[in-house]
Amino acid sequence: MATPVIIFDTTLRDGTQGEGISLSVEDKLKIAQKLDRLGVHYIEGGWPGSNGKDIEFFHRSKELNLTHAKVTAFGSTRRKDSKAETDPNLNRLVESGVSVATIFGKSWDFHVHTAIQTSLEENLNMIYDSVRYLKSQGLEVIYDAEHFFDGFKNNPEYALATIQKAEAAGADWVVLCDTNGGSLPGEVSDIVKTVCSKLKTPVGIHAHNDCELAVANSLAAVQAGARQVQGTINGFGERCGNANLCSVIPNLQLKLDYNCVSEQQLQSLTSVARYVSEIANVNMAVNQPFVGSAAFAHKGGIHVSAIMRHAKTYEHIVPELVGNKQRVLVSELAGQSNLLVKAQELNLDMSNETNQTKQIIEKIKELEHQGYQFEGADASLELLLRRAFGDIEDIFTMESFKLIVAKSPGDSVVSEAIVKMKVHGETVYTAAEGNGPVNALDNALRKALVQFYPDIRDMHLSDYKVRVINEKDATAAKVRVLIESTDINNTWSTVGVSENIIEASWEALLDSIRYALIGKTRIEPQADRQAQLGLVNH
Repeated sequence: MATPVIIFDTTLRDGTQGEGISLSVEDKLKIAQKLDRLGVHYIEGGWPGSNGKDIEFFHRSKELNLTHAKVTAFGSTRRKDSKAETDPNLNRLVESGVSVATIFGKSWDFHVHTAIQTSLEENLNMIYDSVRYLKSQGLEVIYDAEHFFDGFKNNPEYALATIQKAEAAGADWVVLCDTNGGSLPGEVSDIVKTVCSKLKTPVGIHAHNDCELAVANSLAAVQAGARQVQGTINGFGERCGNANLCSVIPNLQLKLDYNCVSEQQLQSLTSVARYVSEIANVNMAVNQPFVGSAAFAHKGGIHVSAIMRHAKTYEHIVPELVGNKQRVLVSELAGQSNLLVKAQELNLDMSNETNQTKQIIEKIKELEHQGYQFEGADASLELLLRRAFGDIEDIFTMESFKLIVAKSPGDSVVSEAIVKMKVHGETVYTAAEGNGPVNALDNALRKALVQFYPDIRDMHLSDYKVRVINEKDATAAKVRVLIESTDINNTWSTVGVSENIIEASWEALLDSIRYALIGKTRIEPQADRQAQLGLVNH
């Protein structure tokens, strides 16, 4: 039977200390529910002694009906030369209503003298008194030994004395923190083994990523005897971040045969990682191991040819085990195998179209030479393939568009787009304003099409990126525009290239609209107007 490892998530506390990460109370509550479903054992919600937002979170978290995780509040040991019973931070932990308190104390004699400026003996008393007081209030206590590895390397006897004080006071867990993130896996392994031989209390690891070793250090600690891992989703955290639980959990479970979460919960890992990234409004790294969109993406033709025979040739695990999926990219490096895989995804029969396949590959290479990039624009690639095989209806054609961008003194810039197009042979003129020229064009296009395809109301642009291709040409340089669009069920990306940023945007925008309309049901405009009046049901 696999050895269990307890997962302690601190995304809502340590994760929010990362630059650019800010979560509202509502955000924290939503993420807590996702973490509970993932199967983490502890969710550190914040520091009630530091701000009102965290106090509100702890109050409202009682309504979440979590089925797996315990919510824990974070704080520090009592202040020097005071009593634990009257310490405001400790009492806020008690008043928060949680059943678990996580407190940190000093393990490094340098910090004792320099940071809190007290004696080594008083620091030991601070640790003992704080843990004892919280235990007397009926709380489970997790003691985080801050800077433990640096402290141990500098003065091992004193560092051990600090955690032995926590154990003597009744701590339920002793967690060793690599707070500065400067330790190496071999050091972590040796020190954790020593600590486990000295304590009866179970040991945990809290690693920071300043040397990009937080995951490696966490795995080394578990192999050396630690049974709790603290970290964050996507590695969010102060400076260079914390141990990334999206890598820690699958490595422990799939590679080292420890038990962290159920198989079904593990399959939700990718969706949880992307959900947290979306809520935090942080772009997730495409090459993030296990859960990134490129984690199982294949571009080189030789690789693709091999994975068609067996995915194990270029994939270290089955992507679905962590809720991800295999992707085949089509680019100037692509061979026939790449297109065959793409065609299978689209139910296009390319098996007997060798010459046509070669022509499509050459077309893609020519376009990429011009600056197009299809590996990040799957929707544009799909449209290109469907057109080549006559598998797509040309729903509309564009005749012209005009853009007016105006600004008066004291007023904001106003953009207006006027579009002339044919939809199923019917000429349509529309005009619309937007907060920029691309937004105005988007609004005008959808305004023209909504009377034929009402479902297009659910579509909107979710991201817009511009990349200068040949910087040496300065303002005359070509640009590549990537547009990401979303509706109720899907997200897709399209690409456009031109020396004119508006034209490149227009091209990507047209592809986005065309992709959105694949499979949509057309209605007669008059029927739509009647439906809006409640005269018919459609």
